[in-house]
Amino acid sequence: MRGGTSGLNLIDSVYERLLAERIIFLGTQVDDDIANRLCAQILLLAAEDPTKDIHLYINSPGGSVTAGMAIYDTMVLAPCDVATYAMGLAASMGQFLLAAGTKGKRYALPHARIMMHQPSAGIGGSAADIAIQAEQFALTKKEMNRLNAQFTGQSLERVEADADRDRWFTSSEALEYGFVDHIITSVSVNGEGPGAGIK
Repeated sequence: MRGGTSGLNLIDSVYERLLAERIIFLGTQVDDDIANRLCAQILLLAAEDPTKDIHLYINSPGGSVTAGMAIYDTMVLAPCDVATYAMGLAASMGQFLLAAGTKGKRYALPHARIMMHQPSAGIGGSAADIAIQAEQFALTKKEMNRLNAQFTGQSLERVEADADRDRWFTSSEALEYGFVDHIITSVSVNGEGPGAGIK
């Protein structure tokens, strides 16, 4: 079990309290530091109780593909379900992790915005290095499109076409597309999460 919150500042103390309720946040750009923190939190919560859901709230513009895939793989390997919630913005890798949540437990708040696009990467170096990086980029793009098609139930061809440029979705459009399963319109008051007011 975790210890107390003495020595933490107010923000850290709030996050620690939420962690005790199995609620974790991706509220920044995705990088190695936030990925390591989220992976550690998922592993900790899964070890504490492998039968209870973890709730991942996402308000992120996206970021590093490799860092995001580390979070995704940890979500998949966790024995418990990971419910995902879009709040504010779930773009790029934020969209990917939102859609990667446990089917039936992917939510969006009413005014959340979701954006899908192809991964981007800075390529430089010698001609040989550029060719290698371009090949790896193409493989990453292909795999992310395949997984997004799997998450949403859309055809691979449609996902490839839609992800070719920035594609924005309202929460209702994200529900129709298959990124989420429910839109939260109110919260329950019985301490059991957003079970009321979903559609």
